[in-house]
Amino acid sequence: MSDPLIRELDHYVVLEPAGGERILTAAETLGWLEHHLSVMAEVPADLSGLPSRADQAARLLETACQLELEPGRSVQWFAVRLEPPGQA
Repeated sequence: MSDPLIRELDHYVVLEPAGGERILTAAETLGWLEHHLSVMAEVPADLSGLPSRADQAARLLETACQLELEPGRSVQWFAVRLEPPGQA
């Protein structure tokens, strides 16, 4: 089970093989995962029983930090907490 504190985070660093790293909101990260799932020939077996790409993306966001798109090519995402300026 994932740490409940992770679900409180609103931003993620996403890493792509050709795209480098970006910081996305939680909603943008879900869309990013949905996109990657939609272009896969076959989604991972543990996600295949879920009714929609949105449900699959939400499950990934809650339970994993990497998705193998094809052998040797993966995307990753990590929850981050962004501090307001002047608060560190």
